[in-house]
Amino acid sequence: MPESHVYKSKKGINKKVVEKISSIKNEPDWMKEFRLKAYLEFKKKPMPDWGADLSAIDFDDIFYYIKPTENQKNSWDDLPKEIKETYDKIGVPEAEKKFLAGVSAQYESEVVYESIQKALTRQGVIFCDMDTGLRKYPEIVKKYFGTIISLYDNKFASLNSAVWSGGSFVYVPKGVKVTLPLQAYFRINAKNFGQFERTLIIAEEGSFVHYIEGCTAPIYTTSSLHAAVVEIVVQKGARVRYTTVQNWSKNVYNLVTKRARVYEKGVMEWVDCNLGSAVTMKYPSCYLVGEGARGEVLSIAYAGSDQHQDAGAKMIHIAPNTSSRIISKSISGQGGRTSYRGLVQVNPTAKNSSVYVTCDALILDEESRSDTYPTMRVKNQEVDIQHEATVEKLGEEKLFYLASRGIKKSDAEGLLVNGFIDPVTKEIPLEYSIELNRLINLEMIGSVG
Repeated sequence: MPESHVYKSKKGINKKVVEKISSIKNEPDWMKEFRLKAYLEFKKKPMPDWGADLSAIDFDDIFYYIKPTENQKNSWDDLPKEIKETYDKIGVPEAEKKFLAGVSAQYESEVVYESIQKALTRQGVIFCDMDTGLRKYPEIVKKYFGTIISLYDNKFASLNSAVWSGGSFVYVPKGVKVTLPLQAYFRINAKNFGQFERTLIIAEEGSFVHYIEGCTAPIYTTSSLHAAVVEIVVQKGARVRYTTVQNWSKNVYNLVTKRARVYEKGVMEWVDCNLGSAVTMKYPSCYLVGEGARGEVLSIAYAGSDQHQDAGAKMIHIAPNTSSRIISKSISGQGGRTSYRGLVQVNPTAKNSSVYVTCDALILDEESRSDTYPTMRVKNQEVDIQHEATVEKLGEEKLFYLASRGIKKSDAEGLLVNGFIDPVTKEIPLEYSIELNRLINLEMIGSVG
């Protein structure tokens, strides 16, 4: 049970704040040491000098930890009018509506959670928040935590490692195939949804799991920085799909490190849809360390007014006969900017590997911008590599044709944009793809946020 009092750290980060977080959570010594090491590394590391402009981030003007009480949740009444209108327009899935409605619906949400949890427990699957995972399964967490994304990796991964709170812990035993997607808002501890959440997913040999990260409607937050870390281990012959459909409010810097290590004949699939935020920098990656491992990233980024979506993927081929596929779709309108930033590296040990990269950009008006920064490091001659990129504007001929069939210009633009992103949306569960299409249509007419 959560503690009855509320603790709120003072603004800013220092050693005492980090120690206090670990103390309140009653963590083992090794985690406290991990946090403190990460804090020192965060202080040392410079800000990235590439990508989006991060100069507005003030690390001293952020609350790094708030200990919530049972009733300290966003209620539907507290949401701004324009956000509520957006929910109504897109028709969010019922389970999400319950979660977003806060206290009054929490009981029903727990009933849904309990029925799913029982079915998973019978299969030996663990699905809980990261704090509970550390408390109940310390051996598993200690074995994998921080091994896929080191506390030394980058400034924001170091920051997360120092002050992380919340996030999901998923463990799927050997041979178990989880038929229902695991959805983050089914957690009892949804109240712990933090700006520095940490997620760890372990799929043992021959298993399968699909994890969906919500919320898909705009998340209203006054916090200015979201620096999450996601670590995934895909063992021999296992398959993991991780779907993100997120639309942050437009004052958020969304700076996320996501990485998977994929062993022999394992498959890792990232489906990453980025809307909202002031800035997003996110590059889901796969380290293909086992022979025959496969990695895939399907991504959509939409940038509107005063937004910069700097997104892409990384594929590191280490073992032979590995394969990767990156499909990136970006859309910029109303003066927004999208950037595709990708890295494919084929090591000398990765003979007979195959790589396919396609990045397509759609620019909706004269004020908007799109950039592509693909990097290919190929250190082996025996590989098959394909790379293609396109940049296009909304076709006047297509718009004219649709107008001649009586379709309004705004509807015609929506149809063409949704057609453009279709290769990615068809990989998303139906209710989410419908919602994503509606969100993008609303973005195009400036109705969100």
